[in-house]
Amino acid sequence: MLSQEKINRINELANKSKNEGLTKEEQDEQQELRQEYLKNVRKSFKNHLKSVKVVDPEGNDVTPNKLKEEKERNKKH
Repeated sequence: MLSQEKINRINELANKSKNEGLTKEEQDEQQELRQEYLKNVRKSFKNHLKSVKVVDPEGNDVTPNKLKEEKERNKKH
């Protein structure tokens, strides 16, 4: 998870970008922070998705095989 300090910095840079513009160094920093943030969001989403079980209206497990295989791989690690 991203620290609150980094999230605050992302917001500061976004506001500064809208109001007055960023220097090259700030643009680079903003890009790095955004990439780190997206990496964390994707990781969190994947972990959440691994806990999903899909059932049809009749109660049958219809979880896609790809998701079932991913769950099994994670149990082994």
